[in-house]
Amino acid sequence: MVNFPAHVVVTFFISLVTSLDLQAADGVLVPGGFGDRGVQGKILATKYARENRIPFLGICLGMQIAVIEFARSVLGLKDANSTEFDPNTKNPCVIFMPEGSTTHMGGTMRLGSRRTYFQVMDCKSAKLYGNRGFIDERHRHRYEVNPNMVMHLENSGLSFTGKDASGQRMEIVELPNHPYFVGVQFHPEFKSRPGKPSALFLGLIAAACGQLESVLKEDRLSQKIGTGKGGMSNGNKMVKTYQNGSPTKPANGSFDDVYRNCNGVQV
Repeated sequence: MVNFPAHVVVTFFISLVTSLDLQAADGVLVPGGFGDRGVQGKILATKYARENRIPFLGICLGMQIAVIEFARSVLGLKDANSTEFDPNTKNPCVIFMPEGSTTHMGGTMRLGSRRTYFQVMDCKSAKLYGNRGFIDERHRHRYEVNPNMVMHLENSGLSFTGKDASGQRMEIVELPNHPYFVGVQFHPEFKSRPGKPSALFLGLIAAACGQLESVLKEDRLSQKIGTGKGGMSNGNKMVKTYQNGSPTKPANGSFDDVYRNCNGVQV
């Protein structure tokens, strides 16, 4: 049995996230959003997670925040920003998608299921998704990482491990030397279910509990013995949930499945 007792801080507004919250956190999740509300708090939380090696997952805006923070702190571009927040920034790390309209808001978002191709197979996201060559995840955004900044970012340590078919749109970013620092442009929560969690959520919780390697090792073993990925959501094992947080133990003292426990949710 693998136990998953994790305290994950989800950042929304700077006033709601304190240094004490982050010091006590086993993981940090920066979700999506629109506008500049709470952005500075999200940047501070991302910086803290990166520098203190706390497992981090950034979703949509959260991925863009991770890129902005890295450009500011590591590349030394103090005014690095998204044109959503500062249209006149001299270092636009995140830009409005070229095919979008800046004057008409209706029907201008990049929506629906889109394919992401892994550029690096020896990375955490690819392993969590079962070492597939590509994945299909749902999107909802108008802004994206500036492709003209990618080379500078990668030369300083970021790795864009997932891209679209054109290779110009960044879909997944990771810090290879971090226990778990992953940002995605898509929304894994749109296809995640209580009984079939997204691979990236499983990875975040596992890393927050110091058990990511065990999860990855188990998945590699299941592939070798041919059990595949049945009951998974984009590469994940099926979760079994119990109202009291505990399954009924068989008389023989063993379980047929491997359970991962977190607040009453067991996989």
